[in-house]
Amino acid sequence: MTEGPQSGEELVPWLRQTNAGIPVDPSMAWSGDSGGDARGRRDRSEPGEFPFTRGNSPAGYRDKLWTFRQYSGFGSAEESNARYKYLLSEGATGLSVAFDLPTQCGFDSDSEEAAFEVGRVGVAIDSVRDMARLFDGIDLSRTSVSFTINGTAAIILAYFIAAAEDSGVRREKLRGTIQNDILKEYASRGTWIWPATPSLRLIADTIEFCASEVPRFNAVSVAGAHFRDAGATAVQEMAFTLQDGLTYCDEVVGRGRLTIDEFAPQVSFFFYTHGDFFEEVAKYRAGRRRWATLVKERYGARTDRAAMFRMGCVCGGASLYAPQPENNIVRVAYEALASVLGGVQSMFTAAWDEPFALPSEETTTLALRTQQILAYETGVARVPDPLGGSYYVERLTDETEERIQAVMEELERQGGMVKAIETGVVQRMIAKEAFALQKDVESGARPVVGVNVCRSDGDPPDVETYKMSAEARAAQVARVQEVRRARDQARAREALRSLRDAARDDGGNLMPILVECAHADVTVGEITKELKDVWGEFRQPVDI
Repeated sequence: MTEGPQSGEELVPWLRQTNAGIPVDPSMAWSGDSGGDARGRRDRSEPGEFPFTRGNSPAGYRDKLWTFRQYSGFGSAEESNARYKYLLSEGATGLSVAFDLPTQCGFDSDSEEAAFEVGRVGVAIDSVRDMARLFDGIDLSRTSVSFTINGTAAIILAYFIAAAEDSGVRREKLRGTIQNDILKEYASRGTWIWPATPSLRLIADTIEFCASEVPRFNAVSVAGAHFRDAGATAVQEMAFTLQDGLTYCDEVVGRGRLTIDEFAPQVSFFFYTHGDFFEEVAKYRAGRRRWATLVKERYGARTDRAAMFRMGCVCGGASLYAPQPENNIVRVAYEALASVLGGVQSMFTAAWDEPFALPSEETTTLALRTQQILAYETGVARVPDPLGGSYYVERLTDETEERIQAVMEELERQGGMVKAIETGVVQRMIAKEAFALQKDVESGARPVVGVNVCRSDGDPPDVETYKMSAEARAAQVARVQEVRRARDQARAREALRSLRDAARDDGGNLMPILVECAHADVTVGEITKELKDVWGEFRQPVDI
């Protein structure tokens, strides 16, 4: 098993000095007597001080390194389980689960809509039994798990809780995050199911439920990543994400049952890091300051913990290209460095072959090693916010925050994020930037090595591809049908009846009922259909 140190205590004396033996103290990142000149900084806060421009912790990564994740999931639960165990054995410190499209959109594997998509871009999960197989042999009391899923997020969370409890792990021990951010799906990705109002209710239900029942688990990861992948700029990515976060907080606070201090520590954020190095660093610093300020001013948060901006990121995605694909190794490495200098708490690094196929074990391991080399060899974790005080970084942080604020104010003038999505305002803003970016790449105005500059002829690489076999798909279909056949039918019917009644009543929290549905072996498709019958479906504006 390959393991790496995760804390300052484990890394002594390496974190205490450079490779040449020069002593390093955290105060060197900000103390005036270390020779630094912080003129031009908008605020003089130190790392760990409100508004957290320089990071959430005075010690930065000396206390705890960021979580090493690799986004993974494909085919059946057993296949994905084997990959997770492999990643953990190679030094990953958390898991990040990818789901297939039927699961994301609320269809069972044996439905007509799921044909040809089962297990293709993620793992197929139809019931709590699949969830149990997904984590078989993995200690969920010690492993942080991130779920990238939105429309059916509450259902998947219920399955995760039920599967953990069935394996003997109490829900209060569970750690991780569920993305659960439906607003960006309406604007940039497309795996929506229900209209905005009931979807917001469901998200608020999960936030309330986790605050009381699953206190170590993040109930929402407000995700700018997909805005960015759709074409948004770094400023728009952060602005849209913060506006989404405010919308979810408004929904919970408006219920009057929880204060911001009681649930905000379980709200997290998620972004893509792209190649404009200093812009990405400034984006994260500006976003952290803007969020902390908003939480204090808008909601009257009394604790600094409630105002902390906790975030994960992906290095890769739309910043990776098929021509000269090995260049993606370099791109991901620089993006990972920018992420660490920006102060992220969790990261997964994309494999160089992702423009072609699901990553192989070999390419996934190399992507993981990128994080490990960064953490254990480069010295960037020695002090918090090592670029703090740089004329350029401080000015860029200030300018980025001002532009983020301007976009958010425009969204408020449009009636808020939900209204701006329902009328297509956000979609048009993204489309405009995506078109401009594509034009710049095609014209060469924005150079991309191997794409429009430094090009070379050559065949595409011979990469290993994955395709779920017909036999494996048939087995998944048989499993979900067996679940429906063998379960306690009376219990399943009663769970669905309770869900339908609660969905019609705006006052109750649906999460306890969804957990009961999970224990009763009710499937993703059955739960989704029950709620569609009550709430209807979202329809994208036709005039975008």
